[in-house]
Amino acid sequence: MAYVCTGPLTYTGLAAVRDDIENLRIATQDRDVEPFLPAVTPGTVEHWLVNEYYPDDESFLEAIANVLHDEYKTITDAGFLLQVDDPDLPDGWQMFPDMTISEYRKYAALRVEALNHALTGIPADQVRLHVCWGSQHGPHRDDIPLRDIIDLVLSVPAGCYSIEAANPRHEHEWAVWQEVKLPDGASLMPGVVSHATDIIEHPELVAQRLGNRLGQWRKHAMR
Repeated sequence: MAYVCTGPLTYTGLAAVRDDIENLRIATQDRDVEPFLPAVTPGTVEHWLVNEYYPDDESFLEAIANVLHDEYKTITDAGFLLQVDDPDLPDGWQMFPDMTISEYRKYAALRVEALNHALTGIPADQVRLHVCWGSQHGPHRDDIPLRDIIDLVLSVPAGCYSIEAANPRHEHEWAVWQEVKLPDGASLMPGVVSHATDIIEHPELVAQRLGNRLGQWRKHAMR
């Protein structure tokens, strides 16, 4: 099903997000947890919304960002952590097989700019950015390497960066952090349980990832 934008975008989800906030507040009350609510990015919305109203990508993305800002701020004003889910930052590469990496970086940079606009005025320490290469089960042979987009990922003002790191296609990419440093005050949350497999991973393997890979990522990213 295709959704089509035929007029100016406005935010209509306030009642629903307030319900989510209240339900989460009740569910986590008196529990030793860090509650968060996820929300998508302007680029992800654009991925599923056909533009037939705005004159160009820039104005369309700006309109989406303005709408999402209302949702983001509602979540953080309630005191919860906002997890911004951006699978399309790396995964969008697969939509444009004829693009060079340089061309795709320009495409992705525009979407990151829109996300940063949506985050205007929201404290970075209340934001966690999640990026991955999509949930489809397949070889992922043509995934764009983390190295080619890591600077774009880290240009988003977030207190924590959650990056897929457990499946065989990307588990090696902890080595990127030998050369790349996190922004001051930021933390890294690599994913250590893979969803891109039909095998139930043994708890000992997950424990080893926590002890080994997470330690390696932290060592280099926070040096």
